[in-house]
Order: sequence, then C-alpha cells, then structure tokens
Amino acid sequence: MITAIALVFIFENSASVEIRLLIPIVTMPLWGALLIAWALGMLACLFTLRRRPNRHSRRAD
Repeated sequence: MITAIALVFIFENSASVEIRLLIPIVTMPLWGALLIAWALGMLACLFTLRRRPNRHSRRAD
C-alpha cells in the first residue's frame, strides 16, 4: 500500500528540476529523481535486512 502511494506521488510530480550531483548540474523531470531516490532506498532496506544476523538462532549455554 505504501509503495502504491509513493509511486502515485512520484509520477504526479512531472516538473523539470536542476539537481547538483557533486560537480555537474543535471536537469531532469522531478519524477525521475524521486524514482531513483525511492529505488535506492528500497535497495538499502533490502541490503540491511539481508545482512541482519538472526538473533534467535543462538542458544545461551
């Protein structure tokens, strides 16, 4: 549900914006920048969840 709302928000923002990427300035639609940021956030979340150790697998001896 949250993903659907995020995607609607992303594609409703269609204005062109200037984005500074360290040194170069890139002009692109706002929806493209938001989609890239959303995808990177999803990848970071997946990577974090995969790397988390399982707390319940250890037994206290």
